Amino acid sequence: MATPHISAPEGAFAKTLLMPGDPLRAKFIAETFLTDPKLVTSVRNVLGYTGTYRGVPVSVMASGMGMPSIGIYSYELFKFYGVENIIRIGSAGSYKDWLKVMDVTLAESAVSDSSFALIQGGCKSNRILPNAELNAAIKQEAKELGIELKMSVVHSSDVFYADPSQGTWQELAERTGSDCVEMESFALFHNANMLGKRAACLLTISDSFVSHVELTSEERQNSFTEMMTLALETAIKL
Repeated sequence: MATPHISAPEGAFAKTLLMPGDPLRAKFIAETFLTDPKLVTSVRNVLGYTGTYRGVPVSVMASGMGMPSIGIYSYELFKFYGVENIIRIGSAGSYKDWLKVMDVTLAESAVSDSSFALIQGGCKSNRILPNAELNAAIKQEAKELGIELKMSVVHSSDVFYADPSQGTWQELAERTGSDCVEMESFALFHNANMLGKRAACLLTISDSFVSHVELTSEERQNSFTEMMTLALETAIKL
């Protein structure tokens, strides 16, 4: 069974899937952490793999950038491929001094000005929650692994290059009540909630608006080991 955007056959994906934005990060995770990973889809070079981690089937697939992109892929995975859990593993920019570069944070909610949820499913709220059970499982696993996990309100932005006339980042952070910014989790959480599935969002801080420290694109692609390990160890217990 193929969809317009995924070429995998029926049954190609595990029930739990990790979803980075970058296809090369998906490839890195599959080849570094999974046993016998198989490339199951590569439409538009959005790579998806299935293998095993500690003997348990796990999939990893890129989402691309932005809410329209993750909205398409997560919907098709949930609706047509039987995926039950998606853990987004991505990067974010920090709005707060307590959320530093390389910190791992778990989204307790996603807030956005996006019309994605309204147009897609009639949801009028600008704040959408992840699955509580999945978040609890991630927090418990972080505790067992000794990984410091910071909770945050995530701002999902539609725009990477915002015009200065729209306000400073400080004003944006205050208006949205958010601690960091990325571009996907609001749509992912909406799709999961609408389809009766489970989604969570783990992020590693890649840059800070406060300290002006930032990682290179190569560091973002190949690092974030703590976040990846936490997601994988959670995945095999779901």
